[in-house]
Amino acid sequence: MPLDSLIELLPDLNKAFFETIYMVGISIAVAMIIGLPVGVLLFVTDRGLFLENSLFNQIVGFLVNMIRSIPFIILLIALLPLADLIAGSTIGPTAASVSLSVAAIPFFARLVEQSLREIDKGVIEAAVAVGASPWMIIKEVLLPEAKPGIIQGVTITIISLVAYSAMAGIVGGGGVGDLAIRFGYYRYDNTIMITTVIILICLVQLIQFFGDRLAKAVNKK
Repeated sequence: MPLDSLIELLPDLNKAFFETIYMVGISIAVAMIIGLPVGVLLFVTDRGLFLENSLFNQIVGFLVNMIRSIPFIILLIALLPLADLIAGSTIGPTAASVSLSVAAIPFFARLVEQSLREIDKGVIEAAVAVGASPWMIIKEVLLPEAKPGIIQGVTITIISLVAYSAMAGIVGGGGVGDLAIRFGYYRYDNTIMITTVIILICLVQLIQFFGDRLAKAVNKK
């Protein structure tokens, strides 16, 4: 693609970039709202902990693993009816956000659970020993202690969603991936493909940089 043609495509690149941000923003918000409590419940209901419930833990764990085991491209297509029900359409960034959110929830939940497992068991046992309620233990002990790990989990989830959002272009989800497919792949234009790859690389690097800085800032260890 000549340089002047690439310049003409800049408005589309700009639109696609903000569509990607829009999709990822909605999805990470949903993942944090639902995935965080799910991750906490997976941890506190595990064997030997203060809200032990093996049946609940196994059922939720199975559902989380089941969704995580489905390749995103298959999940994206399978959830088109749900996207149509929620967003009123099967195309566009809002519709793509439905599948992205469903994929992000179990992924983030497992990262939260893993962060909580890294907490010193003695801290939890001390809170139980002084008679703290389960809610107080979660609010005052677990979440503050796991905050750096949870922030890293948010960072990893956002980066994964950026990659997933590129696949959304296959079903007309919009974003940088959609632009790469329409203008790069279908028209055999290597310049636009390289440009979109560079945009995604820069975006991921920025997310990782700020995520690492924030995690270090809240780490009291």
